[in-house]
Amino acid sequence: MRARSATFALLLLILSACQSPSRPEPAPPVTRVVAGYFTEWGVYGRGFRVKNVAADRLTHLMYAFGKVDGGRCGVGDAWAAYQKPVSAADSVDGVADSPTDPLRGNFGQLKKLKAAHPGLKILWSFGGWSWSAGFTAAAKDPAAFATSCHDLVTDPRWAGVFDGIDVDWEYPNACGISCDASGRDALTGLLGGLRTAFGAGALITAAVPGDVRKLQAADYSGAAAQADWLSAMTYDYFGAGNTDVHTAPHSPLTAYPGIPRAGATAEATVSELLRQGVPAAKVLFGVGFYGRGWTGVASATPGAAATGPAPGKYEKGMEDYKILAGRCPPTGTVGGTAYARCGAQWWSYDTPATVRGKVEYARSKALGGVFAWELSGDSPDNALLTALHG
Repeated sequence: MRARSATFALLLLILSACQSPSRPEPAPPVTRVVAGYFTEWGVYGRGFRVKNVAADRLTHLMYAFGKVDGGRCGVGDAWAAYQKPVSAADSVDGVADSPTDPLRGNFGQLKKLKAAHPGLKILWSFGGWSWSAGFTAAAKDPAAFATSCHDLVTDPRWAGVFDGIDVDWEYPNACGISCDASGRDALTGLLGGLRTAFGAGALITAAVPGDVRKLQAADYSGAAAQADWLSAMTYDYFGAGNTDVHTAPHSPLTAYPGIPRAGATAEATVSELLRQGVPAAKVLFGVGFYGRGWTGVASATPGAAATGPAPGKYEKGMEDYKILAGRCPPTGTVGGTAYARCGAQWWSYDTPATVRGKVEYARSKALGGVFAWELSGDSPDNALLTALHG
């Protein structure tokens, strides 16, 4: 009887456990992308090398740029990319390249960086402002374009360095340095060709315009279906060009009284992508590590008249954060970004505080992550990237 009673009690316990509501499994942690662009030309005048990349604050590194010429992918600067011997002082691991090493330059350093940070993913970005004209020809034969890109990205000389490809077409079915009329579906076709060529396991991404009018010229929902994410260039809404004779922050998060053009905000850009049906998890929010400035300005208030672009170290009307932070510190904020007036100059740029605000916004919208253009503009202590990383 006692044995039977014990058995019966055990059966009751088992039955009770089966009938009780099961506890939900804990949700897996959400992985947010923190990406940064590394420019190929930065190893020259800027002196920003692969060893300077704060890889512990990044999930992905975007190498800019490969060229697009005649509808095919090509190396931008072969000397900087894989030929230039790197000294011990400039090397990731403190070991100098030998002139006879099969892989030198940035690619050799990227290989060393990945060895030191195995979790870091690296993508080769093609196009950019100067080389986007080649995408028009690429859109006519996406398969041939994709084959050329795959063969180049996976070249045995730098095997294992790149985990995928980034397309920076400025702009599909719209105007950048040149105008494109390939149609609304051109970017979708281009990314679809790359997905077929590279396979499901590779990373396929694309930078997309911040200008809502340019976003409306193409099908970004279709493009997103072929890509791991779309990087929204939520900066450069305003600048000291020929027609911009009044000061305005180049990367406002939100609208503000007196904004020169309605909808020229990061918030509007994100809203347009979501309206088109791009999943929030496939949208990356961009932050510029530089400022844009005017000169001949008599007032600190945004919207003041100016006489032209302020002088910059590398380009008129443009300056790195690391220089502006000390030379022209912020005097106010507007639209979720900072501005500064020093003498007759007026600059707008993001600070660690405004970057944190933008990161909070991206999280509130459940976006896939954030990215920086570009890493060399940051301060030596990586203040902006640290804020971007959160």
